[in-house]
Amino acid sequence: MVPTTPPTDTDFDVVIIGAGISGIGAAYHLKTKRPSTSFAILEGRSALGGTWDLFRYPGIRSDSDMPSFGFGFKPWTHRQSIADAHVILDYLNEAVDENGIRAHIRYNAKVDGADFDSATGRWTIRTTDAETGDPITYTARFIYSGTGYYNYEAGYTPEFPGRDTFRGQVIHPQHWPDDLDYTGKKVVVIGSGATAVTLIPAMAAQAAHVTMLQRSPSYVLSLPGEDVIANTMNKLVGPDKAYRIIRRKNIALNRGIFKASKRAPKVVRKLLMADVKRRLPKGYDVDTHFNPSYDPWDQRLCMVPNGDLFTAISSGKASVVTDHIDAFTETGIALTSGQHLDADIIVTATGLDIMPFGGIDLSVDGEQVDVSDTVVYKAMMLSGVPNFVFAIGYTNIAWTLKVDLICTHMMRLLAHMDEHGMDVVTPVLTDSTMERTPLLDMSSGYVQRRIGTFPKAGTAGPWTVKMAYEADIERLEHGPVADPALKFESTRLETAAVAS
Repeated sequence: MVPTTPPTDTDFDVVIIGAGISGIGAAYHLKTKRPSTSFAILEGRSALGGTWDLFRYPGIRSDSDMPSFGFGFKPWTHRQSIADAHVILDYLNEAVDENGIRAHIRYNAKVDGADFDSATGRWTIRTTDAETGDPITYTARFIYSGTGYYNYEAGYTPEFPGRDTFRGQVIHPQHWPDDLDYTGKKVVVIGSGATAVTLIPAMAAQAAHVTMLQRSPSYVLSLPGEDVIANTMNKLVGPDKAYRIIRRKNIALNRGIFKASKRAPKVVRKLLMADVKRRLPKGYDVDTHFNPSYDPWDQRLCMVPNGDLFTAISSGKASVVTDHIDAFTETGIALTSGQHLDADIIVTATGLDIMPFGGIDLSVDGEQVDVSDTVVYKAMMLSGVPNFVFAIGYTNIAWTLKVDLICTHMMRLLAHMDEHGMDVVTPVLTDSTMERTPLLDMSSGYVQRRIGTFPKAGTAGPWTVKMAYEADIERLEHGPVADPALKFESTRLETAAVAS
């Protein structure tokens, strides 16, 4: 990309939104592959790290193995394979400092909206300083959105009858108080997803008792907290050589589990149930509490390192209740079965709220973009929206594997535009009859609640979305950049024609 104006403090070739793992990955690609391209990272919070800095609840950790989840350019060398949040945050800070990225981050820059001007081929990005409330405007040729799909302002909590009558504390994990003392307290955690299965063993060590209250069970898979093979190879051949091998091994294993779940769900279910039964006391009611009604990988599997959830249950420090809530009471929760759960603290691990692109308002030439009416191109751009790339990672394997491929393809796209003297690229969907499908094909409640607000996927050509790493390598890393669905333009040529 050839800049048309000298870079200034608020004018860049590329603006990256979000200093989480997706934004840091994009910054690395720009820094190393396009050193003459100016860029800034606009981060709405006062610290980098995204999810890994925002969430502070006990036990927060990765739900993918870190050799897969980590950056392709920076080996994961910590002994933990399923890593705690603070370890991941250290890793991200190291990546930022080792690659000279920190100076590019603008903190407290909450992006409110962005408008693309076709005449100049540039974005105007409106931000608010989160500390002072002052508006600041940035301009850029390209926008890369690394916001993910969480609503960082609030999680999802359903309306519970009688909530105001409860005399204890009600806490959502996304807003965990720093000073919460649950020592010797009776805790009820509402939910059965990744957050719940993380919280329960972490709190059980200090609480009097922790109860996981779920309407229906999730699949829970125990994995080693440390990868013995990885740690041994790091010592024998060094992290750089070992990382490539370990990463391929883990990707193949994870993809194998997913494919097996889709091809032979009954077999995989049986294997998962057998592992749970092996880890719990004899006679435990596994069918009620750990045998979901859906097939494996219709929703994400919940990963627990070293079976810590099952250890907490087996010790008697934690228990699982599968029932429906009738109402909160002064002293706990009344269930439809007639049972009452006493509680001092209730944790509503009831899910995330999701939103596209951090809720940023997009417009082109003054006309607002209805994101839900767009179709994604190669799962990284939006139909009818110029010079805009976004990162949404995989739902069935490590998030960052997809992000890295998107960044790779964006670098190839920018190089192609440089080579041909173009500075604007827009995906154009000409087939108005193409069937549209949800961007994320998962039955999870948090997805189903808000997926209608997201862009759609198509059913043919580059408009399809496949959560398949090997297919994306072919499409994004090795496939051609030029495509009939892409419209390339040069504002420089148009300006020169007008001037003449």
